[in-house]
Amino acid sequence: MGKKQKTVAQRADDGYAHTVLSRSDLVHRGFTARLIAESVARGELLHVRRDRYALPSTHRDIIEAVRIGGRVSCLSLLALLGVFVFRCRELHVLVTPGSSRLRVTKDRKVVLHWKVLTSVRESLHAAPLIDAVAHSVLCQAPREALATLDSVLHHALLTHDELATMFAALPARFRPLLTLVDPSAGSGPETFMRLLLRAMGVAYETQVYLEGVGYVDFMVEGWLIIECDSKEFHEGWEKQMQDRERDIAAARLGVMTIRPLAKDILGDQASVRQALEQIIAVLGPRFTDAPRSQFSKKRP
Repeated sequence: MGKKQKTVAQRADDGYAHTVLSRSDLVHRGFTARLIAESVARGELLHVRRDRYALPSTHRDIIEAVRIGGRVSCLSLLALLGVFVFRCRELHVLVTPGSSRLRVTKDRKVVLHWKVLTSVRESLHAAPLIDAVAHSVLCQAPREALATLDSVLHHALLTHDELATMFAALPARFRPLLTLVDPSAGSGPETFMRLLLRAMGVAYETQVYLEGVGYVDFMVEGWLIIECDSKEFHEGWEKQMQDRERDIAAARLGVMTIRPLAKDILGDQASVRQALEQIIAVLGPRFTDAPRSQFSKKRP
């Protein structure tokens, strides 16, 4: 069996663990100047920049952000924690206003963030989560940002009230996003699909429980199940067998299941929408709406 994947909460704990230390931190732990030098020479500590040392296990993005003179933030930090981000090709770094002697690398595109929402500095290497999330809203298109916000709430990294406080500090044009946030979305593709169904104007429910089937991502028009499959959660024959058994169980209840691929939901929405519209137009008249009483959003 493979190594069990860490939860987002566990990855968040790892991301904010004290793997970057100042010289005074090391002295407090009993290090002398000689011990620090010897530890660096043996590779037990990495001397990242003046007054900053890192454990060798520290993530490359964190080390690079500290070397530049800031803390990893925005999409870079959220991706590291396991929060959904649509795309992250640059290194995002939070730099304290007034900072000098920044060492921006030429080997990789770097996005510097200067805006801070909180003065709390619990970590030498990672921005406060609320700042990272705020930066992610500023750096992404609205649909992509909403998928990140859904993920943050879904994994209970922030509360809705904390998001409201965050949006109050952002430009007013971003605030309508808060009304669209839905923590029931378990993945980025689910957020994208929800927005697509909303744009289509069809009736849908999220995370509907069906007896003998379990929870399904979407129930559309009372008869069409949409499951947003991705490689991460649907890889391997055993998982495929489970999915097929669920589809048969759903068919016995009088509902149909389709499974558009995550790559298409995220990258080719026009084709996905066209396919959905055709399916609903052709098969809709043949299905009788299933009684709502047989569906439940609560586990039995």
